[in-house]
Amino acid sequence: MPNDLLTDEHRLLRDATLAWARKELGPIADDIDRGDEFPPDVFRKLGDLGVLGVTVPREYGGAGADLLSGVLVIEQLARVSASVALSYGAHANLCVNNIYANGSEAQRRAYLPKLCSGEQVGALALTEPDAGSDAMGIRTTAVADGDDFVLNGSKMFITNGTIAGVFVLYAKTSPGKGAKGITAFIVERGFAGFSVERKLDKWGHRGSPTAELRLDDVRVPRANVLGPVDAGAGIMMRGLDSERVFLAGESVGIGAEALALAVAYARERKQFGQRIGDFQLVQGKLADMFTQVEAARALVYRTAVLAESAPVHKEAAAAILFAAEMSTRVALDAMQIHGGYGYLNELPLGRLVRDAKLLEIGAGTSEIRRLIIGRELMK
Repeated sequence: MPNDLLTDEHRLLRDATLAWARKELGPIADDIDRGDEFPPDVFRKLGDLGVLGVTVPREYGGAGADLLSGVLVIEQLARVSASVALSYGAHANLCVNNIYANGSEAQRRAYLPKLCSGEQVGALALTEPDAGSDAMGIRTTAVADGDDFVLNGSKMFITNGTIAGVFVLYAKTSPGKGAKGITAFIVERGFAGFSVERKLDKWGHRGSPTAELRLDDVRVPRANVLGPVDAGAGIMMRGLDSERVFLAGESVGIGAEALALAVAYARERKQFGQRIGDFQLVQGKLADMFTQVEAARALVYRTAVLAESAPVHKEAAAAILFAAEMSTRVALDAMQIHGGYGYLNELPLGRLVRDAKLLEIGAGTSEIRRLIIGRELMK
């Protein structure tokens, strides 16, 4: 069923991205993880591949494709390096697509071409030390001062935080209005008072740089307000739906790679005089893994297509809820099938497990996703 949603262009993009990832990222994926360093030339290469602005029209340097195309790209990247896939998603969806969807023509012309080429790296700055799942509880403030806004506060768990040059950042412009007093801004790394407080040491997705940011009297021109003042909550929520669908593709990629590794090992490994894949218990486990990966892929692809023409609040939450929990289960099952070898760092099974778990936490935890679905069903 998932493949029925794909055009010839989708298949070409999918296959080209996976081939590129195997060639460019395959030899260094373990080094990225162990060294916790992002390769400095990867974004330029992704720009040359033409996927950094996958959902942005060609006139701004993008590929002019749909959300499903972005899901396909991040899925294939995640099969080889979830760390690169995560950084790609933060750039291409959370920042680039956000600027295109909500920016003025001047903002699009000023920022999108360099972001689409990989000359600049993008990020989203929403989460704060005391505002994670409660995104509306952010405390960073933006006070109007002449032709500028002056921003003060901090941001936490920011993917690409140490390497990004352009941030879509949310702040309270009217604190007394609660959710109706939030505004989105385009903030550049070079603005005075903007700093990286620290790089965070993570369990998984190592190599994808995550940081805490600090804003001390950062002056942001009014021209860099993204959308109307005090309308950031709407931008935020629309962006979260797209983000959840997009990042669900990463979970599908992790699950698909774990399944492929498990099948290959089950065909080759022999015990008691036969392939372990000939044992019914192993076949049963592989069958469950396959079913879960295919079900997640179908749900994610369908939601990506639906998002082009309708609101997908509960569908997007369901897609990433199911896909994320699936990828953790399937990665653990793949490790189990590999036995003692799966527990060694010589193989990528441990990396897949560690990377899979983040997707149950980021972009809204599994618990928050269930709340969203339940509330939507009760409307």
